Amino acid sequence: MNFCVNDFTIYYEKYGTKNKNILILPGWGDTRNTFRYLIDVLMNDYTIYIMDYPGFGNSPFPNRDLNITDYSDLIYNFILSNNIDNPTIIAHSFGGRIVIDLFKRFSLDIKNLILIDIAGIKPKKSLFGKIKEKTYKLLKNIGFWLPRKFKNYYLEKLIKIFGSSDYSKLSPNIRKTFINIVNFDQKEDIKNINKDTLIIWGELDRDVILKDGYFINKNIKDSGFVVIPKSGHFPYLDKAFYVNSIILDYLKRTH
Repeated sequence: MNFCVNDFTIYYEKYGTKNKNILILPGWGDTRNTFRYLIDVLMNDYTIYIMDYPGFGNSPFPNRDLNITDYSDLIYNFILSNNIDNPTIIAHSFGGRIVIDLFKRFSLDIKNLILIDIAGIKPKKSLFGKIKEKTYKLLKNIGFWLPRKFKNYYLEKLIKIFGSSDYSKLSPNIRKTFINIVNFDQKEDIKNINKDTLIIWGELDRDVILKDGYFINKNIKDSGFVVIPKSGHFPYLDKAFYVNSIILDYLKRTH
């Protein structure tokens, strides 16, 4: 199904017909298919909504750069337009950024939250990271003096060498949006979350470190924290049965 608002056309899927609603917000670059295991165990007791973000899956990217407020506006309108009453929101990674901005900017009737290895805290650059960034900028400036037929190839090579794997895989029209998002620090905004929250974190997550999880737990008043042993950034895939059991238990106790 498609949802249209402003210049967005978003593909989403709906599972189940129960009165209790769940909205799943995937991570950056992930699609609805990433959560297939979890959806399968929830759809008999809940109505589940999940979408492809602009530029991923079946959702086209608009003809402009986006920032985090564009995404939270999109989700806010999606909830209202589809009459998703009092949902539980399950958010992973980038989906957590959207949740943080929703609570900062809107008053929503949300039941509770399940946050899985969410992003939002801008990491401090190491000395190596600072040197790498300055080297990239220097080489990039040199590239602008190259003949046009070599310039694009040279700049793409620099991105593959110096850019993150997430950034390198993106099409050029989405890269500025990616930069807008990852450079936005939401550390202080986490305190705006005021709903009962379950936080799940992979012990070995290198994308969003465990220390961030403890900080988020400390700054959300009504929150519980579960660390998934020997799991990385995707504990709901690494330890699917275990994480699904935790989520089911939490939902049964809070609904």
